Parts: sequence; C-alpha cells; structure tokens
Amino acid sequence: MRKGIAVSPGVSIGTAYVIHEIFVNPDTKRLEDSEVTSELASYETARDRAAVELRTLEKKVDAQVGGNEASIFAIHQQILRDGAFTSKIRSWIVDDRMKADAALHRLLGEYTTLFARTEDEYLKERLNDVRDVIVRICGHLVSNDLSELNSLTGPLIVVANEILPSQAVALGEIEVRGIVTQSGSQTSHAAIIARSRGIPAVSGIKGILRAVKTGDTIVVDGRDGHVEINPNAETLAAFRKLEREFFDLKDRLAENRDQPGETACGVRLQLQANINGVADTEAAVAMGASGVGLYRTEYLYLTHMDVPDEDEQYENYCQIIAKSPNHNVTIRTLDIGGDKTVAYLTNDHHEANPFMGWRSIRLSFAHPEFFSGQIRAILRAAAQFPEGNVRIMFPMITTYEEVRKLRGFVRKAHKTLAQRKIKTREIPVGMMLEVPSAAVMIESLLSLVDFVSVGSNDLIQYLMAADRDNPKVNHLCQPLSPAVLTLLDRVIRACNERNRPITVCGEMAGQPRAFLLLLGMGLRRFSMSPAFIPSIKQLAHQVTIEDAEQIARTALAFKETAQVSRFMARKIEQLAPSLTMLDI
Repeated sequence: MRKGIAVSPGVSIGTAYVIHEIFVNPDTKRLEDSEVTSELASYETARDRAAVELRTLEKKVDAQVGGNEASIFAIHQQILRDGAFTSKIRSWIVDDRMKADAALHRLLGEYTTLFARTEDEYLKERLNDVRDVIVRICGHLVSNDLSELNSLTGPLIVVANEILPSQAVALGEIEVRGIVTQSGSQTSHAAIIARSRGIPAVSGIKGILRAVKTGDTIVVDGRDGHVEINPNAETLAAFRKLEREFFDLKDRLAENRDQPGETACGVRLQLQANINGVADTEAAVAMGASGVGLYRTEYLYLTHMDVPDEDEQYENYCQIIAKSPNHNVTIRTLDIGGDKTVAYLTNDHHEANPFMGWRSIRLSFAHPEFFSGQIRAILRAAAQFPEGNVRIMFPMITTYEEVRKLRGFVRKAHKTLAQRKIKTREIPVGMMLEVPSAAVMIESLLSLVDFVSVGSNDLIQYLMAADRDNPKVNHLCQPLSPAVLTLLDRVIRACNERNRPITVCGEMAGQPRAFLLLLGMGLRRFSMSPAFIPSIKQLAHQVTIEDAEQIARTALAFKETAQVSRFMARKIEQLAPSLTMLDI
C-alpha cells in the first residue's frame, strides 16, 4: 500500500494507464529494427506540429498582445530549426535505437550540463527556451500516445506525474475511473479534474511511476489517500465491496437533482457549479446545480492550440451560458500564473515565488488591450441572454485602487462596443477574495463591487504563509483552521450586513464539514465541483439553520485545527452518516 494526499473521495478499481512524461520517466526500451522507421516518423510529426503551432502563435500573439511577447516564439522556432538539435535526435533514434522521448530527455541533459558551466544569465535563460521547445514536442508525442486509449476497454486508472490541461481534453471521452499522480495537491489540475468528474483521486505519491506499469490492477482509495497495486484476492474483494458502496451512494444521491437546495427548515440555498469548459456545464445540469458559480476561463487559453481571439471567446461564452442551468453564470477573467502558465503571457515566469508574483489580475493589467478583449467578449455574450443572470468577476484583488481601475476597464469596454454598434448590457461586477489584504479591507471594497466570491484555496495559503503544493508545509493549508474560519466569519458578516451576495467557490464549499460551518456563519451561496452538489444538497436537507449556527459557534471557539476537524467529523456522522465516505 502506498500513501499520498486524498484529493477526491471514493474508492475505485481499474486497469492502470501510465502516462510517462519526458521529465519523469522516459521510455528507455531499445527499439527493434522494425520500430525505428515508425518512431522516427512519430518524432518528425510531433516536430512538424510544434513548428506549425509556434508560427501560428507568433502571428496571433503579435497581433493581440504585442511584438515583445511574440518574440519568444521566434526564438523557439530558431531552436526547432537548429541543425544540431534535429540531427542529434534523429541519430539517437536511428543509430542508438532510442525512443523519441528518451532522445529528447538526453538532449535536454546535454544542454543542461553545457549551460551549467556559464555565468551568463542570457544563456541560462536560453536553457528555459530549449526546455519549453522540448516540452512542446513531447506534448505532441504524449498526445499521440493518448489517442491509443480509444482502443482500450474497461475502467481505467490514469497514473501520471500530473495531468496537464491538454491531456485532460484528450482523456475527455475515456472511461476514467480514478486518477493517481506523483506530484500535485488538493488544488492541482488532476484534483480539479477528478472532483469535477466525481472520481476518486490520490496525489503526491512519490515513485508511483516507477512502481506501476500499464495493465496493472490498481485500487484508488480517495478517502484516505491510499493506492494498492496488484492487490491479492482477499484485499481486492474488500475494496470491491467499498467500490460498490461508493457508486451505489453516488447513484442514490444523483436522484435528488430535481429537488431544491434547501435546509431542513426550508431556507433556500444556491448550490452552483465550478466549471472549466462546456462539458462541465452538462455535468452541472445533470447534478442539479442552480447555476455556474465559477467559470475558469483560463482553461480556454490553456487548452487552445494558439490564442483565442475576442470572437472565439465570445462564441465559447455563449455556449457556456446557453448550456448552464437557468443561464446563470459567473465568468471569471483570466487567472493565469502560479501553476498555470501560457508562454505568450508568462514568458518571464521563472520567479522565486510565482504565486505571489506577476499573475492573475496583475498580469491582465500589464496587457490592457488583450484584457479588454476578454471583457468585451463577456459583455457581448451576456447581451445575447437578457433573461439570464450573467456576472463578470475579477481574480486576486488586493487593493481598492485595483477595483476602481477595473470598473474603468468595464466602462471602456461598453463604450467601445457601443461605437461598434454591438449590443451590450450592464451586468454585475464582482471580485474574487483570495488575498488577506482584501479581507481586511472588505468594508471599503464592498462599496465598489456588486458581489464577492471567496477563492478559499488561495486565501488559505496566503493567510497561512504556506505553499499548498509544498509537502513540507501544506499541512498548514487547512480550511478548518481557526484563523481561516475566523476570517471567513468576518467577511461573510460584512457582506450580509451590506446586502452584497457572497459565494464561496473554493474547494471547501464542497466539503461536508466546511459546508456546515459556512452555512452556520450565514453563507447561502456555494459553488463547487458538479459531482459534489448531490451530497451537499443531501446534507443541507438534514440540518436546520439553527443547528448550523450552533455548530459554527462551537467550532469558532476552538483554538486548534484538530479540535475543529474532530468535532465536525462527529457532526457529519450524526447528521448524515452515509456521507462519511465523501468527507475528506
């Protein structure tokens, strides 16, 4: 048994499908003579696709963002055309019978050794460019490998270092029963994907890629963060029973999708969905969501083959709104940076602390016309659904001045569209509360925004000064920490007193223990992965507001996270014992 981080609850059993990435575990198998030609062709195809991608990116980024930002792709094309680069890869495939990914890994190692000897910062930066080019080529090799999944049958457990957004798209139509990753945390891409699909997942298992091979039988226990590889018959039978219980519970809970989200005493709640794309809106409808509380638009950029222009964004937002429950959608503007990067906006992303650096709204301000294009696309889409409730939200707000500036961007976008004689309409403007300074200044900020949405994932790590992806300190990033709860209690009270709608859209909104506390603090709007809505709806049906308020008062008096966690676990067991399997 191997222990990792529980990131999506439940138990599942399936056949392992291992995605080996170039920087994790390149395939060192020596090619047979008959395989050399096809491997060389695979490399050439991946390289040609990368070249086309880079040319397209350079042109579109130059037109939409600027020449300086586009220049990075010109440099990448030069690297790709370099004779020594290509000849070495071809030679190692043909002469040394190496797989293409292993040859790319070897080449990166040579460049790393070479550049390590220099003190020239310019040359050191070129190593990052070489790495980016190799990653791009390897991405096409991995994409080719993923296409082979269509020939596999039965439930699969995907095992990888981490799941990239592009890989998530390739996995979209496959019956994936669970996800296991070597790196990552409760807020990684893999975790978000797993929770949106309602499948068990475990992250942070060191060495898993060396321990598992495609075809192995693997058990994922997303409640306790355990993974079993090729278990014996007795162990497998025990987990089969737990798996049946998990899927039976999911099926029973899904039956409440047409029931209103309300407490036992009849107080109506807004139980909305966090989504990454159009497919997730269908899951939101299926799970009985009352709307989309968070559309993460960055996934449109992360999965786009080049740069989505204003018209492409407009079409995408119209699709999202049209398919969303009640045409009720909150669209968050681009939240790129930290662990989510695109080269044309974050070329200088090798920062000492990227999560506290040049990211999110700060990056949008640095590219005003590009940013304005997204705002215009959102306003245009909203105008097509006058009966809907479409809202625009800005991430990582830190100061009062930022909100005033953003209001100016929205006014200018309306004016520009009016000059183009394009229909638009006024929509609510809100902020993501993720930075402690915004929580401290909440009373002042409420005078400038129509609503607030709490991004608890970032708020917790900033408040606790602990990187949630750093295993040495991520134990501090606990949503049930007394400091976190005290801050949220204050923010919720401030919003309610000023009649400003407030939603929690971070991961704690879908966690039973945290849900009860937030409900008791006065929160009535929650946004979560679609798969969690039935269980939270079921829990809401079991509790009155008076009970939730008493629970919150008791929990807020505790001084230690462990005390809060134990107390809330007991309450879940008392109120809804069937949901303990989903309580992590």
